[in-house]
Amino acid sequence: MFCTEHIDAPIAAPLQIHTQNPPPPSSFSNQTPPFPSTPPTLPQQMPQPQERTQLQVQSERAVLAAVRLPDSSYDHHDPFGELKALAEQAGAVVVGELSQRLESPVSATYMGAGKVTELKALCESVGATTIIFDHELSPKQIGNIEKVTTRKVIDRSELILDIFASRATTVEAQLQVEIAQLSYTYPRLKSMWSHLERIVGGIGTRGPGEQQLEIDRRLVQKRRLSLERELAVIQARKRREVAARRREHFTVGIVGYTNAGKSTLFNTLTAGGAYADDRLFATLVTRTRDWDIGGGLSAMLSDTVGFVRDIPHHLVASFKATLEEATHADLLLIMLDVSDPGAELQFNTVNSVLDELFDDLKKSNHEEDRFWAPPRRVLLLNKIDRLKDNAELLVWQRKAAESIAISAIPDAQGRLSRGHDELVSLVRAAVQGDIRELNVTLPLSEAKTISVIEKQSEVLDREYDASSVTLRVRIGERQLAMLKSAGAKISAATTDGAHVEIANLRQQVGKARWTAPTEPEPR
Repeated sequence: MFCTEHIDAPIAAPLQIHTQNPPPPSSFSNQTPPFPSTPPTLPQQMPQPQERTQLQVQSERAVLAAVRLPDSSYDHHDPFGELKALAEQAGAVVVGELSQRLESPVSATYMGAGKVTELKALCESVGATTIIFDHELSPKQIGNIEKVTTRKVIDRSELILDIFASRATTVEAQLQVEIAQLSYTYPRLKSMWSHLERIVGGIGTRGPGEQQLEIDRRLVQKRRLSLERELAVIQARKRREVAARRREHFTVGIVGYTNAGKSTLFNTLTAGGAYADDRLFATLVTRTRDWDIGGGLSAMLSDTVGFVRDIPHHLVASFKATLEEATHADLLLIMLDVSDPGAELQFNTVNSVLDELFDDLKKSNHEEDRFWAPPRRVLLLNKIDRLKDNAELLVWQRKAAESIAISAIPDAQGRLSRGHDELVSLVRAAVQGDIRELNVTLPLSEAKTISVIEKQSEVLDREYDASSVTLRVRIGERQLAMLKSAGAKISAATTDGAHVEIANLRQQVGKARWTAPTEPEPR
């Protein structure tokens, strides 16, 4: 996979998917890689790590396991539904499930010793070679469970990282996934290697007696820092691009739980061509396209990566740049699959992740974030065509008064089959801002700006002189602010002659400020 191609010497490899048959379970706990009898002065290549790091999930029979704690967040209607979907995305065949309720996890094996023995018996009875836990486990816990069950153990974070790695197609996404994998791997290196014999010091080592583990850790740290520097350059460029786009366009971001229908909505509203499928994490690529909302107006619509509960913190940190389009949007559309029994948990997860991202932005020192403000959130109740009746829909509409019920699947005319007009009207009102009747004056040389105003507003009257034109128009405040930000030489006044100050979105992105002096300016 991409995440090991650039490392000069092999380290503990990240999670990988293979199609061949897995090695016998005993190899994961007892295999010791070959080690040279006479260590070289300068190590040229490391021994291969234990086979358990080559996690061959595909086509393997797997048992799902979980410990339900008092504060655990999961879908009570289908406790293993999401984990099963994740495992199947990685290619595993789920053949069993086992859960246990505890007040707190057991330090050695996370679940109780008796339950681990029961887990081993279940694996033997259904012929499972892999155990997937719905939690992030420590290296010690993974090792202890593997020792008792003689099966390969994968935790939730490792599984999600593997799926992300298989879907990462852009350079940025690949960097983000590899950084997350290295962050996950670093504290687990000790359990991934059994060849901790001491080697002789020499050129290129810290001194006599350095362990192979210490070399591995330095390699991982060096690689991660290198990737982070490379990613920082991409993120800085992305911030500038997003800021420039916001100065010239009204931006709308689509966010939501994975498989909520975001890409389907994006494709229906634009000629986006985003990959859409009924599976988790169908795409990791953020796409932005122009969305024609009628009346000569348009917005830039962005489709983003989906959220999931208990997402590994390594991925949250790495994928902040991927969500840049959403966190810096003027308007956020939160997609929610109301036909899903776990809709409330999904809604809370999305808002929790957004709150975390917004808290980080409030502390940002980047110049592009200087005037950042949290965007307005609008809830889209998707997949209403799958509801048996409207009882559940009415509950959500009472919870979120501004929500819009939609079905993202296009109809014969290519529009949303439900809720199209309501959504377009809401976005168009946001693009325009408050509608006011104003006298707008421009030089005749601003022909392009005059044309835009003619197309995007209601012109009530025109007065020309030798060098300028004054248009009496009904126009949105934000529309004028965007024209001013684009460099148009434009001034405005109320119908009784009071000067109106038009905000420049280059200084106040998304926050147009309007002031009218009490005394009208002399003509």
